[in-house]
Amino acid sequence: MADPLHQFVITPWIELEVGGVDLSYTNSSFWMTVTVLSSLFIFSAASNNKNIVPTRLQIFGEMFYHFVANMIRSNLGPKGQEFFSFVFTVFIVVLMGNLLGLLPFAFTYTSHVAVTGALALMVFSIVIALALLRHGLKFFTLFCPPGTPWWITPLIIPIEIISFISRPVTLALRLFINMMVGHLMLKVIAGFSIMMVGAGFGGFIGSLFPMAFNVLMIGFEAFIALIQAYVFALLTCIYLKDTIELHH
Repeated sequence: MADPLHQFVITPWIELEVGGVDLSYTNSSFWMTVTVLSSLFIFSAASNNKNIVPTRLQIFGEMFYHFVANMIRSNLGPKGQEFFSFVFTVFIVVLMGNLLGLLPFAFTYTSHVAVTGALALMVFSIVIALALLRHGLKFFTLFCPPGTPWWITPLIIPIEIISFISRPVTLALRLFINMMVGHLMLKVIAGFSIMMVGAGFGGFIGSLFPMAFNVLMIGFEAFIALIQAYVFALLTCIYLKDTIELHH
């Protein structure tokens, strides 16, 4: 049975080193490029022709637009629409990374904590920068909710700081773990099918069960891919709320 962890190995395709820093173009870089180009093509084509009777592609694009717009509106209110482009981009990057990884011979870049961690740190950094820009030093009152009794303040502040700092960690790990575990299960179950086929006719019949189960698992993984992209974008909205109102 093939090594189920082999699918997560990053392979350099075009090796490049600048100033001691490895800038090689890898299989991960390629699928990120595919994500960018395919997303630009699909959503540009969907928005080019604004027909009164929308085409299927136009309906597809509008469905994603309204999905993200409603998510922002329900969590950030009318003021949150200024973050639409950012949240929409984060959602599509995560979703495409999750779904493209289900294609044969593809690479799931969201199964690497370096990628999910970079996305989470980007969201976290933007939240802090905008919050400081808009609220100044008042931003630090976030760690001491109004109405907190003075005698419990020394306990509340460290808890709030740890909770705030843990945001990018949990955001990155949730996506990374779900993608890695799901793909590991698919690979292991597919390996069982191949092993049983080699055992003769009886093994071939027996391989049909794990094969059918794997088909169901692929459908389930596609659902998980959508859910994880939604959760990532939803938490991004919740964190961005600190840039609009400090206490909520």
